[in-house]
Amino acid sequence: MDVLSDVIAVTRTGRPRSAHVRWHAPWGQEFVSVPGSAGFQIVLEGSCWLLPRDAEPVRLGAGDVVFLPHGAGHTLADDPGTPVTAPACGPDGARPYAPYASDSVDRSGGGGPVTVVLCGAYQLDPSRTHPLLLTLPDLIHLPAHAGRPAELHAAVRLLAAEVGNPRLGADALVPALLDTLLLYVLRIWFDGQPARGDATGWSAALNDPVVTAALHAIHRAPAAPWTVAKLAAEAGLSRAPFARRFALLTGQPPLRYLTWWRMSTAARLLRASDAPLRTIAAQVGYTSEFAFANAFKRTHGSAPGAYRRTPLVDI
Repeated sequence: MDVLSDVIAVTRTGRPRSAHVRWHAPWGQEFVSVPGSAGFQIVLEGSCWLLPRDAEPVRLGAGDVVFLPHGAGHTLADDPGTPVTAPACGPDGARPYAPYASDSVDRSGGGGPVTVVLCGAYQLDPSRTHPLLLTLPDLIHLPAHAGRPAELHAAVRLLAAEVGNPRLGADALVPALLDTLLLYVLRIWFDGQPARGDATGWSAALNDPVVTAALHAIHRAPAAPWTVAKLAAEAGLSRAPFARRFALLTGQPPLRYLTWWRMSTAARLLRASDAPLRTIAAQVGYTSEFAFANAFKRTHGSAPGAYRRTPLVDI
C-alpha cells in the first residue's frame, strides 16, 4: 500500500457517518468538539457561514468542502448574526457532525433561502493516529472552483445522491464513498502545499523521493528485519545522510518510526481479528511474544490482551 492509503486504513475505525441536511433561513447550528473524530461539511446548494471557535468566519458556497481533521467545534449558520440552536451532538452519545445518522433531514428554520449541506464524521483511534494527520491544520477549506480536481466533485455528487436518496446497496456504498472522499481531500491538501527547498514535515516527506522510498519499504513489509543501513539502501543514499534526512522531514529517526508503525499495525490487528498474539507479533517483526508485548505496552500503555479487550467508544 502507498503511505497515505495505509495511514487511513490503520487510523480509521468503525463506520463513518453522514447526513444530508436541508436548512431554511434563518438558521444556526452548533457542532461541538469531538476528540477522536474528523468531520466534514460540504455545501451542496445555497450558501452559509462557517464560524470556527478561534478564527474568523468563512463564507461557504455551493461545492465548497470543509474538513476538520481534529474534530474541532464550530457553527454553521445562514448569517453570522443568526442565533444558534443547541449543539447537534455531544459526549452524551449524539453523533458528531452527522447527528441525523445517515438520513436526509429537513431542518425548518424559517421561510428564507434554502441551504443543503452534506455533513459527516470519521472515527479515528487516538492510540494510533499517524503523525501525518496530527500535522494537519484544524480546518481545511477547499473552495469550489473550475480548477479543482474533477474526482472530488464526482465523489461528492455520488455521496450526496446515496445519502439523500438511499437505495439498495447504500449501506455498502456510503462508507466506501466516505473513505474515497477522505482520501481525495487529503491528496488535494498535500498536493497543494508549496514545495520549498527548506520545507520540513510530512508534506515535504511525502514529496521527497528518498524518504518516501524508505516509508514505502516500511509500510510494504513492516515485519522485515530493517536496519537504518537497509532502509538507506532502499532509498539510494548512504546511512548517515539518509538518517538525518528522514529525521528532519518526519520528525523522528527511521527506527523509531518503524517501531511506532509496527505497534500501530499490531493495534489494528488486535482489534480487527482474534489471531493469537504470537501470530500478530510475527506479522510486525517480532519472533518473541514477550518482546512484542513489552514493545506494545511501551507504545500504547497497556498489554496487548488488555488493549484487545478494551472497546472503542463509538462516536
